Amino acid sequence: MADITIPGGRIRSFVERVENLDAELQELNEQKKEVFSEAKAEGFDVRILKEIIKLRKQDKEERDEREGLLDLYMRAMEAEAPEKGAKEKIAKAA
Repeated sequence: MADITIPGGRIRSFVERVENLDAELQELNEQKKEVFSEAKAEGFDVRILKEIIKLRKQDKEERDEREGLLDLYMRAMEAEAPEKGAKEKIAKAA
């Protein structure tokens, strides 16, 4: 076993760097939670803020395509909606 030379110092360096990054990420996530808590305290809907952040990460073309498909699917569902009478018949049968 003594003949194996593993660069322990280099391994330790990588491990410690990753551990430091993990600690920084944890701190950043805590700060992010605080910002959302502050926004919520001022009456803003955090879910909507998160959705805006998600949308801003997308490029305009990707966002437009997604919105177009969403609109298309919603209109298709509305066009295929069962008639009110059919819903009532199903409910009475159950």
